[in-house]
Amino acid sequence: MALQDKYKELIDAATAAPVVNLQVREQDGVLYIDGESSGAVKQQLWDMYGKLDPDYAAGDLMLNINSVAGISEGAKLKVTTNKTNLNIRSGPGTDNSIVGKAARHEVVTLVRKENDQWWWIKTDDGEEGYSFTQYLTPVE
Repeated sequence: MALQDKYKELIDAATAAPVVNLQVREQDGVLYIDGESSGAVKQQLWDMYGKLDPDYAAGDLMLNINSVAGISEGAKLKVTTNKTNLNIRSGPGTDNSIVGKAARHEVVTLVRKENDQWWWIKTDDGEEGYSFTQYLTPVE
């Protein structure tokens, strides 16, 4: 089964939502769905993905729906990881060391945007560092 067929329901939902700048592409056995939308739409798509692949074990989808427009420093963000804590890193990349964690559904504060993929955040416990924006959704 082609990946676009496997995830047709998810692609259709992203199209209908709408997701702005929606891009769907397949590369090296992975389906990439990229775009921008509201935090609510982002969570809806993640929930749908969780029903299609409950253990997130297939490793054949990269859902990268960002809700970056209009978010400024000091904004409150909800951690929207699938099941685990969010890693907080010493630098903007997975090759940097983990310096802390934020719990799933925890609300953190945006300190600054390094780029569209990595933001410096701070937890209520004072842990600070870089986190991947894919797992951060503005509190509405």
